[in-house]
Amino acid sequence: MKAVILVAGEGTRMRPLTTTRPKAMLPIANKPILEHIVDAAVDAGIDEFVFITGYFEDSIKDYFKDGEKWGAKIEYVHQTQQRGTADAIGCARGSVTGRFVVLNGDVLISSDYLAKLISREEDAVITVKEVENPSDFGVIETSGERVTKIIEKPEVPPTDLANAGIYLFDDSIFEFIDKTTLSERGELEITDSLQMLIDSGANVGYEILEHDWIDVGRPWDMLDANELLLGEVKAECNGLVEPNATLIGEVVVGEGTLIRNGAYIIGPVVIGNDCDIGPNCFIRPSTSIGNGVRVGNAVEIKNSIIMDNTHVGHLSYVGDSIVGQECNFGAGTKVANLRHDGRNVRVTLGYQFLDSGRRKLGVIMGDGVHTAINTSINVGTVIESGSFTKPGEVVR
Repeated sequence: MKAVILVAGEGTRMRPLTTTRPKAMLPIANKPILEHIVDAAVDAGIDEFVFITGYFEDSIKDYFKDGEKWGAKIEYVHQTQQRGTADAIGCARGSVTGRFVVLNGDVLISSDYLAKLISREEDAVITVKEVENPSDFGVIETSGERVTKIIEKPEVPPTDLANAGIYLFDDSIFEFIDKTTLSERGELEITDSLQMLIDSGANVGYEILEHDWIDVGRPWDMLDANELLLGEVKAECNGLVEPNATLIGEVVVGEGTLIRNGAYIIGPVVIGNDCDIGPNCFIRPSTSIGNGVRVGNAVEIKNSIIMDNTHVGHLSYVGDSIVGQECNFGAGTKVANLRHDGRNVRVTLGYQFLDSGRRKLGVIMGDGVHTAINTSINVGTVIESGSFTKPGEVVR
């Protein structure tokens, strides 16, 4: 059994976090999203992978190499243009024979579910999720255990079973991919290929996902995924903790990391390698701190993702935020994370003004951002990579 993982896209809805990396390489609990997917697949018994790559593909190749670290074999196939899911899966032609599973590089999935999926015996199996708003998704119609139809974003959904984009195929699917034409969205959609497969009389089944997945579609989804995955960590210390520092609960400390006196850390928290933490700082639960991070005196961080080589200067506060690599917080930088009226935080991404669905959300910050002293950042602010602020500036 092989797994084809689709990781060619940029992830435009995740900007500015994806201006320097593909979405699949964004870190959650200090590991790329893609690594969590590979770990789950290996645990389910899959040991051969085909990565369909494109955008910033060298970052994926440099990290995963040939897959030996995971006891697996990885083959890379370049997708020249991102023309839709059918086109992406079609790139695997020649790299897979017989049965294979298709995964998305931005959907976290459990090994238990994957083991269940690959044990199915139908010609194809579609993973579906029961949702409250099926008209926003591709929806399946069923007859008994079989899928009879797939409808994209129907006005009147026949069921609440939404296509989750995870599939079990055999190589006969390529015949139908070859016959697939452009959809109304101008893409080659695997759902159109599947409908032709169904119409040919093939036995196409479905498997319902319950609570063992998360789709990382927007930046704030990273915080949900981070909290979920940190709930599984166990305390481990490979660095140096000075005698008057306090670590409570499940806290992971990487190699070469120094936790200075007066630091107070409540797990679950993961701190990477070669970090300098404290003195007299407060790190609260559901926080991931990457490698080479400096957290200064009297800093408080909660429920956040801080990526590699970022420095959070003294007297700063960071809550419910995603902070890119190589950022530098000037002393006294404060991130607001709660509206006065308690309503959900709204965020501008590109040309869209979106409800994050979260009461608490701080900053979404790209790589290489520098804030000057006493910078104040309002709730739900997006700061592009390479930006800087002036002393005392308020950023909205």
